[in-house]
Amino acid sequence: MAPNIDPKLAAAHDLPTPEPDSPFRPRQPYRFATLCATVENPDQKDQYGSSSVPIYQSATFKGVGGQYDYTRSGNPTRSHLEHHIAKISAAAHAFTVSSGMAALDVILRMLKPGDEVVAGDDLYGGTNRLLGFLKAHGGVTVHHVDTTVPDRVSECVHAGRTAMVLLESPTNPLLKVVDLAAVARAVKERAPDAVIVVDNTMMSPYMQRPLDHGADVVYDSGTKYLSGHHDLMAGVIACNRDDLAKHMSFVINAAGNALSPFDSFLLLRGIKTLAIRMDRQQTTARRVANMLDGLGFKVHYPGLAHHPGADIHARIASGPGAVLSFCTGDRALSERVVGATRLWGISVSFGAVNSLISMPCVMSHASIDAATRAARGLPEDLIRLCVGIEDPEDLLDDLERALLEAGAITRVAGEGEVRYVRATVPQGGDVVSRAVERLSGGELEREWFVSAPGKVILFGEHAVVHGVTAVAASVDLRCYGLATPRRDGKLSVHLMDIDEFRYEWDVNDLPWDACTPVRPDEMHGDGLDAGLLEAIGSRAVSPELNLPAKARQASIAFLYLYMSLAANRSRPCFNFTTRATLPVGAGLGSSASYSACVAAAVLLNHRRLSIPSQPVPSRPPHADDPGHVHVSHSGRRALAPTAAEEVNRWAFVSEKVLHGNPSGVDNSVAVFGGALAYTRPGFERKPGMDPIQGFKSLRFLLTDSKVPRDTKQLVAGVGRLKEQEPERVRAILDQVQSISDEARRCLADPELPRSDLIAALSALIDENHVHLVQLGVSHPTLEAIRASTGAPPYGLSTKLTGAGGGGCAVTLLPDQLSDADLQALISSLQADGFDAYLASVGGSGLGVFSPYARPQAAVAEQGQAGPVTPPETPHESEEGSLEAEPASLRAAFASAPKASFRHWAESQGRWLYV
Repeated sequence: MAPNIDPKLAAAHDLPTPEPDSPFRPRQPYRFATLCATVENPDQKDQYGSSSVPIYQSATFKGVGGQYDYTRSGNPTRSHLEHHIAKISAAAHAFTVSSGMAALDVILRMLKPGDEVVAGDDLYGGTNRLLGFLKAHGGVTVHHVDTTVPDRVSECVHAGRTAMVLLESPTNPLLKVVDLAAVARAVKERAPDAVIVVDNTMMSPYMQRPLDHGADVVYDSGTKYLSGHHDLMAGVIACNRDDLAKHMSFVINAAGNALSPFDSFLLLRGIKTLAIRMDRQQTTARRVANMLDGLGFKVHYPGLAHHPGADIHARIASGPGAVLSFCTGDRALSERVVGATRLWGISVSFGAVNSLISMPCVMSHASIDAATRAARGLPEDLIRLCVGIEDPEDLLDDLERALLEAGAITRVAGEGEVRYVRATVPQGGDVVSRAVERLSGGELEREWFVSAPGKVILFGEHAVVHGVTAVAASVDLRCYGLATPRRDGKLSVHLMDIDEFRYEWDVNDLPWDACTPVRPDEMHGDGLDAGLLEAIGSRAVSPELNLPAKARQASIAFLYLYMSLAANRSRPCFNFTTRATLPVGAGLGSSASYSACVAAAVLLNHRRLSIPSQPVPSRPPHADDPGHVHVSHSGRRALAPTAAEEVNRWAFVSEKVLHGNPSGVDNSVAVFGGALAYTRPGFERKPGMDPIQGFKSLRFLLTDSKVPRDTKQLVAGVGRLKEQEPERVRAILDQVQSISDEARRCLADPELPRSDLIAALSALIDENHVHLVQLGVSHPTLEAIRASTGAPPYGLSTKLTGAGGGGCAVTLLPDQLSDADLQALISSLQADGFDAYLASVGGSGLGVFSPYARPQAAVAEQGQAGPVTPPETPHESEEGSLEAEPASLRAAFASAPKASFRHWAESQGRWLYV
């Protein structure tokens, strides 16, 4: 049952009670169903006492100075409707217009060129289309993010720039739940003037009232639940702010899109039965969802206990609603299911008394291009069900018959009964199945080449663990990973930079009994799965094997991600080879770049990452064929932000396996590249990761001291010092925070001349290092490197990076430093036994490509040994293996010289970068 309206709000909109309050029996506010059914406006009494509001089907009204003069500006029937909607929405103002999209259009007219909008990544197709138009023609910037994570919204909200945040909960069509209250709080903290708008169509005011949770404006498509019969088009808007109401009232009057008198009458009539209709629809929807979930389908419905947002939804809404969606695992199968239904009407929209079925990617969301749908995680096989008021037994029976007819479920004979289970596709597969998989565009047999940059923390080392903002940037030294398919049931790693370590496992012998995979619609928890870690460490890479310590830990991280992501019995077999152009263990983020590569490779092999497809030529190129032009985008994004965020989440999990309690900054730089400011959650400062826009590429000399260090021990040492001398350490941390803030301003200041920037950063580097020494994390070898680089004629500023205690030092190189002096410095450092690397800071993040799109002619022309395009029709040999498959990159990957490896990798094909 829907809860009572908040008495504080209800008082303004409550109906007159039939008798005075009594001290012995005080009157209670009417409940929602009563409010819906009782249409009465005390300020507009009908002269004849009509029990149904009349239709004032008049364009004009006589007289001067009256309440109404022209229906575009106001109409008595519409006024009754708007008063009624304000009442059931617990709102001060309500407006009705010609459609739900017209309502959104009125709201979006608050925006002006230069404004930024933050919107969800799972939106109704029409909403996405209108936002796209404003982005292309109105000078408005739109950020699409996963609004179920408040921090993702906060990262895109900036005071003075963010004008609006547009939310749906549950979202359409994946039924993801947004914590409206948490998002509203986070937005108002960062940008108090931003208008928070909620599309409440899926719930209606009966199930959810977003104004109570911090929203500024709420709109519904009145075509749906409010009307309930799909016999009219309408949009409704509700708000409590007088300024916003005044603006929207002006727009509606000026544009002339207010709801007509007749449609206002129909909508008033429909709202009277809103509560009773939704009660019936929701009850049946629960049964449908439970049936599909019991059959083993992936069901999106907040009424299921295991829905990831079930607890949040129960807090902000009074019921799960009557819309759900599910996946069959195959688009063609879904099409057969939809086509086999009889009682479920195939149509877009929802909310009517009649039940509807649709495939969003083919129907309501077809206006979103396929690549964007894939990037946002919208499955092509998704089926959406909109439950009506028919007898639930008939609806369940019709759906069950359609699933059976389509081949999605199968009969299983039991003890005296026949039951149904989800039909399964054979695992493993024979040669023919694998050939069909490749011909249909599947990625089971695809080789993937990935890479991620190292990093330098310019300011805020160690202090970041204690809540200080760290300023970090990527370097153009990278870790590379190559995932090559295997067909022998084995999984293997080759870690070239860790003693050429090689190891392999039988996939089915891994400790699956200790594993609870994380499903695609779930997120890994804050803590690691201790049982799975223990099982991997004691059984898959047992200490008795005497493996090198670093190789063993890297293998545990790899297996932990592989097994955690193996939902739906996915167990792909492949070899993962890694090598790096950055020094391993020197404090340049080698473990984070390894973690990013592992996360990307494992997600791709489990088919849980959407990558834009590469064109495969259907014929060999000829003299008149220009082929594909490869355009360099200087590190600008090609991989979707949602894909990068997914990789980053799992790279952070890998970092936890490797380091225990990482800050999260290393993996973020490895995935997103560029430069960023990172503040860890759990402290008084506002947490988050903010890119430093306009970061200017800088030259640094990275010097590997070759002194090993224990990161955990160093971090623990600073922690002990903080406990022993809290005031002194707090003062040091405050100084480091000031340095980070100043460095961040310098790096983002487009007006600061480059020479002044380098001079300012040099001074800040020297100051920052002094504080790190006070924290006890420097090392005599690092101090020796500082002395060498700071001595005449160089006079350069150097500091430690990473954990300190050894590892690497970074030296800022001014533009005026001559090549001769630079080479002399490098030679001097090498003579002292150090390795020096010249690097640029601030490049691209995660990179991915698959070599399958590369034409053989291009390989031959370039004189390179490399991959070829697979033939149009792979065929089976007598031995039962597929012939003429593309050549693997694995041999060339392992043998390419280190000095030219980066050039070799980039020459292999068209990389997609974050």
